[in-house]
Amino acid sequence: MALLPMIFVLVQSLIQYPQPAGDGLDEATHRRMKERQELLDHEMARLLQELEHRRSGEASNNDVHEGEDSVDGQEECMEVKVQESSDASEQRSREKEDHDGGKGESGSGGMEDREKTRYAGNEQGILLVDRIEWPVEDLERGCSVTAELMESLTRVFVDSVSNTPYPVPQEAIGVGSAFEGWSPRDWDGVYHVLVPLNPPPGHTFHLEPNSAGQVADRTFNVCVELVCTCEKEQVEEKPLCFLHHSREELRRKQKRSLLETLCTSSYLDVEKTSRWFCQLVRSSWLQVPQWHSWHVVFQPCRRSCRLELSKGRDSLMVEMLFGVRRGDSDIFVSSQPTKATITASTAWAETYAVAEAKFFRHIARQLPCESLHLKCLQLFTCILRDTGFSSSTWKTVVMHVLTTVPLSRWHRRAFARRLWDIMAYLDRCLQLTHLRHFVLGNERLPAEISLPPAMRGVVPPNLFEHLARDPAAHREARQAYGRLRFRLGVLLSSH
Repeated sequence: MALLPMIFVLVQSLIQYPQPAGDGLDEATHRRMKERQELLDHEMARLLQELEHRRSGEASNNDVHEGEDSVDGQEECMEVKVQESSDASEQRSREKEDHDGGKGESGSGGMEDREKTRYAGNEQGILLVDRIEWPVEDLERGCSVTAELMESLTRVFVDSVSNTPYPVPQEAIGVGSAFEGWSPRDWDGVYHVLVPLNPPPGHTFHLEPNSAGQVADRTFNVCVELVCTCEKEQVEEKPLCFLHHSREELRRKQKRSLLETLCTSSYLDVEKTSRWFCQLVRSSWLQVPQWHSWHVVFQPCRRSCRLELSKGRDSLMVEMLFGVRRGDSDIFVSSQPTKATITASTAWAETYAVAEAKFFRHIARQLPCESLHLKCLQLFTCILRDTGFSSSTWKTVVMHVLTTVPLSRWHRRAFARRLWDIMAYLDRCLQLTHLRHFVLGNERLPAEISLPPAMRGVVPPNLFEHLARDPAAHREARQAYGRLRFRLGVLLSSH
C-alpha cells in the first residue's frame, strides 16, 4: 500500500504539464498527443480509485459529504478565523505547535498513537515535497526572456513617443502565476506583463469609477484632461499649450492632443490604445537586439498586445497589458477585462496583480524553504486538481495562511502540516461562507506593498458571497471539500 501513493504522485507529475501543441504541429501529432493525455488521465483515475477503495474502510465513519468531521491527530493545525485577528491567530499557532510538541511526553496511549501518526505524516510529507516537480527552470527562463525583451522595447519606446500626443510606456511589470513562481494546471502558457502608461506632456489622467456595488470587480474610466504648459521651460523653443494656443496654430504645427488620437469622448479608449501600442511594437521590433534571434508573430487582440516568439524549437507567448497607476500605489486599472464581460471600450478594470506579485517576492525572500508555499499551490491546483475550487481561490487561501502561520515554520519537515493549515483555513471559510479578498482592506500586507489610503480602510469583499446566496452551491462546495480532504489524506498516508 505504501507504494501506491508514490505511484499516484509520479503519474500525476507526468500529466500535470502536458505540452501545448503549437500551431506548427500536424493533425497526426495533435491526435497522438491527445491519445497520450487520455491514457495518462485514465491511469491516474484508476490509481486514485484503487487508493480510495483501500482507504474506504477507514473513512466509512467520517461524514465526508458534509465536510463537518473533526480534525484528527494527523491533520491538527491552528483554527484560522476569517475576521481580522492577526495577533490572536499567531498566538494560537504558537500554542498549538508547542502543545503538539509536548504530546510525545504524555502518558496517554491515544496521544502517543496520534504523535506516531503525525510523525509518519511529516515523513511522508517530506517524501512528497521532494517529488513535487514543475518546470521551474522553464518558468524562470521564460520570465527572463520576457523581461529582457520588455526592457529592450521600453528603451526604444522612450525615443519613439517623445514629443508625441501619445501615452509614455514605463518599465513593464511581470504579473500572473509565472512571475510569482508557480503555474496552475489550467495555465495557458502566456507570460503576462503590465505596461504602465503615463500621460504625455500637456495631459493628465484622472480615474473615474463607473461601476458601483462590487468593490472587487470595479471598473474605471480614464479621463484625459489638458493642462497648461505655458510656464514650462524648454531649451529649444517655447512649447505650444493645448489650452492657450489656437486650434489653427496647433494644426499648423501638427500638434494634436491625446483627446484627438486615442480617446473616445474625453476617455482613454482601450481598443484604440491596443491598436496604437501594437503598431508601436511593430515599428520598434527591428531596433531591439532580440529581432536577430527571435521570430515574432503578432496575435490579434482587442485589449492587449500579444506576441508569439519562436526560435528553433523554443517558443514563447507574451501578452502586454496596459495600465494606469492609481496615484503612487501598486494598484492599477488595466486593459485586461474582469470576469464580468466588459462591453465599453473605455472601461478599465481595477487589478491587484502587481501587489500580489510583490507579495510573492516578499515571501520568497523570507521563507527558510523559498518554494514550499509554491509547492503547496502546485499540489492543490495540479496534483489534486478537479476539486471544484479555482486556482484563484487556492491562491487567495494560501496567501492568507502565509500571513497567519509564522514564516519560520514553512520548512520541508512541516510540509504536511502546512497543507492541513491550508485545508483548515478553507474549511473555516466554507463554514462561514466567507473568504476575504486578500488585498482590499488587508491591514496585514507587507509595508512595501503600497495601497491607496482609501483602499486600506474598506471592508474586504467576500469572495464566497455566491455560496452564501446559493445553499445548493454551498452544499456542493462542502461536499467537494470532503472529497478533497479524503484525497489529501490518501496522498499523505504511508499505510
